[in-house]
Order: sequence, then C-alpha cells, then structure tokens
Amino acid sequence: MKILGIGNAIVDVICKVENNFITDNGLTKSTMKLVDEAEFKKLLSSLKIEETVSGGSVANSIVGLSQLGNKVGFIGKVNEDDLGGKYEDGLKKENVEYFYSKKKEELPTGTCLILITPDSERTMCTFLGIAGKINENDVDVNAVKNSEITFLEGYLWDEGDPKKAFNKAIQNSNKAAMSLSDLFCVERHKLHFLDLVKNKLDIIFANEQEALSLIDSKNFDEVISFGKQLGKLIVITRGEKGSIAIQKNEVVECASKKNLKIIDLTGAGDLFAAGFLHGHVNNLSLKESLEKSTEMSSKIIQKIGARLN
Repeated sequence: MKILGIGNAIVDVICKVENNFITDNGLTKSTMKLVDEAEFKKLLSSLKIEETVSGGSVANSIVGLSQLGNKVGFIGKVNEDDLGGKYEDGLKKENVEYFYSKKKEELPTGTCLILITPDSERTMCTFLGIAGKINENDVDVNAVKNSEITFLEGYLWDEGDPKKAFNKAIQNSNKAAMSLSDLFCVERHKLHFLDLVKNKLDIIFANEQEALSLIDSKNFDEVISFGKQLGKLIVITRGEKGSIAIQKNEVVECASKKNLKIIDLTGAGDLFAAGFLHGHVNNLSLKESLEKSTEMSSKIIQKIGARLN
C-alpha cells in the first residue's frame, strides 16, 4: 500500500450561512471549534444541510490520493451507528481500504458542521464523539508496516490514548508524515508538535500561520531557515503567495493559480497534501509535487465540499 491515513473519522455536515450566523453564535470565522453534542444540535437545528460526506482532514487527503490512482487505507474510529455505517460506506465507495472494525460505543460517531459564508471561508464546529477516543489498540500495526507512508493529522493529537496511538503508528512507520492541521492545535500543543517535527516525523505539512506559530516568529524567512536546519521535508501553503517545499538546502516555490472562481475553501489543505504525497510516492520532483498539490487544491476550492468528483 502506498499511504495509510490515521485521523479523526468525522461525518462532515455542510451548510451555507450568512456572516451574522457566525458572530451571533460567538464563533471565530475560518477556525475550528470543538463543541459538545448539545451545542452541535442547537447550531444545526436552524440550518439547511447542503450535503454530508465521510470527512476528517486526513480522510479527505486519502480519498484524493485514491482518486489519483494510489492504493490507500485509513484508520479512524466510528461507532456502530447510522453515521458510522455511512462513514465506512463513503470511504469504501472511494476505494479506500478501511482498517477499523467498528463496535458499539458509548459515544456517537463524530460530526463536523462546516459553515460556509458568502466569502467562501469555512468555519467548523466539531463534535468529535468517539473519533477523538482513538487508542493504541485501534492502530493496525500490519497496515502501518505495509504502507510506504503513514499520514497523521494534528487534529487527532491529544494527551493520553490518542498520543499513545500516534506514537505506536510513528514507531512502526516506514515514513511518517503529519499535517499541523490548525492554528489552535499548534498553539495548544506547541511543545509536543515541535518535538514531533524535530524528532519523529519525516514530512510536515502546515500553512504559513501554523508554521510561524510553531517557531514563535512573525518572519517567514525564519521559517525557511528553520526548515533548512530540520533536514526533513516541510511543505507550507501561503494562500495567494503560493506554496513552498523545504528539504535540507533545497527550497522550491510554486505560485498559486490566479482567477479562480472560489466557492468553498473546505478541503483546500487536505487536497494540497494529497497532491504532494501523490508526487512523493510516485517519485516526482519537489517542484512537480508542488504543482500537483496546487492543481488539486485549485480544483477543490471551486466546488462545495472536499471531494473532487
């Protein structure tokens, strides 16, 4: 297998809202907030659902990789409930091998309310449910050992059981990649993430804000210096400024595509990572891999949701 993803198994519920919905509900635009089941249901009660999809950040990347013709798998925890069944079916339809046997749990399958405002920004309210309770017993060691790369998400990292699951996956990986996921994640787990980046991971994905926060800097040149000293492969998206890949002393940049009709930024980072990892496992150069990333993310932001087809 080319790539195994391990992440939050979350059913995305996509809704369009006006800007005042965000402010009225005390949300911060373009971020992800963790909510409990009651708040989730309250927010959803007044909205019209556009679509539901088997989501989660790494799961979106893995589906993108599958659509590019790569043999991929996914581990993520769901309950044996209606949404859990839909989640598994949604992945199988995309030719993703699902390495998790669901069972009856106390908590329901995780859900993420994705609120799209008229400016195409997405604000997420996530009820993790059972997804956030992943533990080391949920990690199929053979699946990890049989894949060229294990791809993890920062969203999943937390003290206790998730950390043990992470460590088990990394220790058994041929190559470990991770997305820093979200500015709040980086700020909450900064020391742990720095340790992962410096000592345990081979490939790191981040956006500019996350990378600056990780090294407590306001200057992107310092991020480039940090990346060169790392000796790993670090790939950073910079919005309109394009993207950059840093591997030892090799620094490669790629411009963003212009004049796109942007509809929804959901999945932009996830599909960017899919494009890059596709290039990486198929022996493309850093430049070609960044170009593939840019092509994938440019396509996804011109439609609703995080699925290309």
